[in-house]
Amino acid sequence: MDGCWHDSFYHCILEHICGDTFDLERLKDVIDCKRQGFLGVTNVVNYLTNHDHNHLMIELGNREIFNEEAFRRAKLGIAILMTAVGVPLIWMGEEFGEYKPKQPESSKIDWTLLGNDLNRSLFESYKGLTNLRKSNHALYTENIDFIHENAESKVLAYTRWNNEGSRVVVITNFSENFLAGYHVPNFPSPGTWHEWTGNYDVEAGDDGIITDLGPYEAKVFVWQ
Repeated sequence: MDGCWHDSFYHCILEHICGDTFDLERLKDVIDCKRQGFLGVTNVVNYLTNHDHNHLMIELGNREIFNEEAFRRAKLGIAILMTAVGVPLIWMGEEFGEYKPKQPESSKIDWTLLGNDLNRSLFESYKGLTNLRKSNHALYTENIDFIHENAESKVLAYTRWNNEGSRVVVITNFSENFLAGYHVPNFPSPGTWHEWTGNYDVEAGDDGIITDLGPYEAKVFVWQ
């Protein structure tokens, strides 16, 4: 077998961004598919949804999660999708918050959604993280380390790298809490890192990095 749908990625990430559960070991298993016995990058296709499932906005709405809160959680999902080991798949319309439920009949994408601020912001997040995925060769490899986990705060951090010096660190917050001045030790290297989603630089010291983490937020740090 050359590759397959990574169904456990879909189910696990959906449950976590919807707040149904929190399980660090399950998260690590789907973010690093090698822990499940897959050989590497091209063996799994990761997705937040596809033609067999409802759009993410439907799943969030079914849990009474709407508006800014829904889009914030969708962006958390994108960050994981684009930085996990495996091949990312985006179902048509998902990149700007398509909301129509799955149905057997023909259903056209609602392009007018891009005129809404929240939908446009989601689209820009997809564009930015897709560009990172394409341009940063750390994300082409099978290399991944989980550098920090905090079950009480529901925080998980991991790093991707290659042997030529490209490095990416992802810090995820799966809680409803704003975590001000959160300390992540064991950062791969001190120095200047660029936070990709917010477009700013931050300095990491020998003892790690300190950053604010919003509820259901991911930050993506790229080595400069």
